[in-house]
Amino acid sequence: MFVDHVKIFVKGGDGGDGMVAFRREKYVPMGGPAGGDGGHGGNVVFEVEEGLRTLMDFRYKRHFKAERGEHGMSKGMHGKNAEDYIVKVPPGTVVIDEETEVVLADLVEHGQRAVIARAGRGGRGNCRFATPANPAPELAEKGEPGQELNVILELKVLADVGLVGFPSVGKSTLLSVVSAAKPKIGAYHFTTIVPNLGMVETEDGRSFAMADLPGLIEGAHEGVGLGHQFLRHIERTRVIVHMIDMSGMEGRDPYEDYTTINNELEQYNLRLMERPQLIVANKMDMPDAEENLKAFREKVGEDVNVFPISAVSRQGLKELLFAVADLLEVTPEFTLHTEEEASEATVMYKHENTSEDFVITRDDDGAFVLSGYTIERLFKMTDFSREDGVRRFARQLRGMGVDEALRERGAEHGDTVRLLEFEFEFFE
Repeated sequence: MFVDHVKIFVKGGDGGDGMVAFRREKYVPMGGPAGGDGGHGGNVVFEVEEGLRTLMDFRYKRHFKAERGEHGMSKGMHGKNAEDYIVKVPPGTVVIDEETEVVLADLVEHGQRAVIARAGRGGRGNCRFATPANPAPELAEKGEPGQELNVILELKVLADVGLVGFPSVGKSTLLSVVSAAKPKIGAYHFTTIVPNLGMVETEDGRSFAMADLPGLIEGAHEGVGLGHQFLRHIERTRVIVHMIDMSGMEGRDPYEDYTTINNELEQYNLRLMERPQLIVANKMDMPDAEENLKAFREKVGEDVNVFPISAVSRQGLKELLFAVADLLEVTPEFTLHTEEEASEATVMYKHENTSEDFVITRDDDGAFVLSGYTIERLFKMTDFSREDGVRRFARQLRGMGVDEALRERGAEHGDTVRLLEFEFEFFE
């Protein structure tokens, strides 16, 4: 089974904890601080591997977590940084944040990398907190938690030419006779349930990649049939070869098929209609095909060039392939995302926090609840087993304006304040 859309969980490695340690000094009774910093955790990095073709492996492993950094050590020794966790993905993989629906990375070239889940930095040891007033602090930070998020992976085939059309119009047959690809072929709908890719070479030495994509039906842009799976892949193609069964053997009208497919492309993404399109009238060796082609040309107009072929008997293929190669020479690549999205996402995702430092809400029992990226990060990096750590956290909250904000919300002495799974009492 082919997988081109899958959700996974990624987590950057936590930073190592800073250490509280002391060394003896002649004029300092407790000894000088000697606790080293913790090491940084590892990032979760996606890297393109050109040998991969599907997202199948992600069906069996959906959690990817980088290692945490090593804890700081005595004598001021820094903990070792963790190595990045490299996740191999096929070319054409788009990474999307499930919660925000922001494109994190668009990975298309072999070796291209993007940091998807950022690591946490190492906590600082007590060496960092020594001051003249407190030369031997019992204070150190815990490592910063690594970023964690659910991401959606979408695979979009990298092909120069995409074959589109209703099921059973002959797309697989055409690909099999013009390239070395061996797609499964059968006389029933949806023979092709995965994109097949083949390299085509013309008689004058030009070559291009052609994809036989799953057949479309009416309503595909809404996910009917294999709709979204198909449309996702055609987004990258530069030239569309629109195949039509001109024999009418399936009981459908060729012109209605033509307009239906174009409507589905337009409804899914208006930019798909920017791509040049070649119309191919297939199965011209069948009865009624010539008569149907004449009627079709009358409806589409003389300005539209139609290539009559028979994929089975190879009639008309030379002219078609030359026309495709000529069109590719003058057709630029189409970007999937805006320039702004691409500048932020295609090489390295910028992990910028745009949320508020803290938010105050009320629980049903009247308790005040603190939340927010910054305040939760500070909380997780605080060592509450040491009084110096507790005092520092209290100073940080005051500096952020949490105390004043609680008073403005009506907090009084003795009220309960919650932060993550912990509870505190509000003191005036």
